[in-house]
Amino acid sequence: MLIGIDIGTSSSKGVLVSPEGTIVARVSRPHTVSAPRPGWVEHDAEAVWWADFLALARELAEASPSPITGLGVSGIGPCLLPASADGTPLRPAILYGVDTRATAEIEELTSAFGADAILERGGTPLSSQAVGPKVLWLAHNEPAVYEQTSLMLMASSYLVLRLTGRYVLDHHSASQCDPMYDMREADWARDWCARIAPDLRLPELFWPNEIVGTVTRKAAEETGLPAGVPVIAGTIDAWAEATSVGVTSPGDVMVMYGTTMFVIQVVDAPRPHPALWTTQGAFPGTYSLAAGMATSGAITDWLRQLFTGSFGDLVSQAATVPPGSRGLLTLPYFAGERTPIFDPDARGIIAGLTLSHGQPEVYRAALEGTAYGLRHNLEVMGGSQQRVVAVGGGTQGDLWTQIVSDVTGVPQQLPTETVGASFGSAMLAATALGHSVDHWNPLARTVTPNPEHTATYGRFYEHYRSLYPATKDLAHFLAAEQRLASR
Repeated sequence: MLIGIDIGTSSSKGVLVSPEGTIVARVSRPHTVSAPRPGWVEHDAEAVWWADFLALARELAEASPSPITGLGVSGIGPCLLPASADGTPLRPAILYGVDTRATAEIEELTSAFGADAILERGGTPLSSQAVGPKVLWLAHNEPAVYEQTSLMLMASSYLVLRLTGRYVLDHHSASQCDPMYDMREADWARDWCARIAPDLRLPELFWPNEIVGTVTRKAAEETGLPAGVPVIAGTIDAWAEATSVGVTSPGDVMVMYGTTMFVIQVVDAPRPHPALWTTQGAFPGTYSLAAGMATSGAITDWLRQLFTGSFGDLVSQAATVPPGSRGLLTLPYFAGERTPIFDPDARGIIAGLTLSHGQPEVYRAALEGTAYGLRHNLEVMGGSQQRVVAVGGGTQGDLWTQIVSDVTGVPQQLPTETVGASFGSAMLAATALGHSVDHWNPLARTVTPNPEHTATYGRFYEHYRSLYPATKDLAHFLAAEQRLASR
């Protein structure tokens, strides 16, 4: 048996899989993020990442009908978990682009190295997604913690360290540590690393499906896993999920419907773009263009808490509303926005509200707003988008995926299994052990655009694109006022 475990933003999931790709057991465990200040989003590595892993690993190990021969892990990222030399976390982990605290450090490093040089060397402009500015933020704002920091960990690498004793990071995750990684050299940009964090010990680099160690006796006692089980380097959850649905060849695109909306397009060479992230792929010789919206499912969950009824009720009501939500237009920047505008001070807007609008229209307008945001990102990505695969919890119903295909005009393939990154992690472990995974996750169905709806949404999309520039100054004023109020 193979085990895959993923640490997500709001839950952790695990699967027990046979070498033929049959899922024997599935387990999950919910958790929450901590937001101690506006713009801060954190996880406690011990109480969330390790506690979840222990619970899931024990349950999967007990459910296994035959020996466990491989383990893959993945997790949210890029994150920054500062740790002491022995791997002890020194503070909660600073999460990926939804944590926007390091704005001053982004400006400082961009000025120090030059925007063009950063884009050319690392493939990506500095934004709230980048790890380098967060390391510098730690030095500036929590010097006592920084002085004790020896290791720089992410969710997957923290688990690998606890399981094997090895301090490693995969190339893909490292390529999101801008500006600390050199894309063309496929190695740390050691001169820039020395300027940002001269005392930081850099992890050894591997590809996500490379075996980096085995479960130690101590870890076996804690987890219930057998000692000696091979453990791969693992990677960031979205790339593990892309692997799980076969998005591994140039022209393949994955759209992940989750708390945030994430898009990965596989390309055959680095293609630096100032409005996107260019990264290493999950396998040697592959590269990715990536885009990410700061909120998608987070908005629908927020609305569910404000409104009456379950998700099922809200979706059923929204399905009765025609395209365009009876004249509503939502700008989905409720937690700032990542690509393609890189603006942590952008804010959400619901335009066109009248006394005649209710829950169904507002909820549908939120789904449409995320679809407009996705279309914007896909247009910026460009290139040869030959196949789009949809994954994540938001694909469970028909409405959201249909709205997205109608807005973008792009068909979306839905695989049989959308269990996510945990399945991809098990798949990466399987490839490390020499198993074929080509047949693991066949296509289930395809969502095709409705041309009439696409035409309607085209008119709305023009105004969607003009809404942010028209309200940017107001959004920045309000964001500043929100920070003052929070103090």
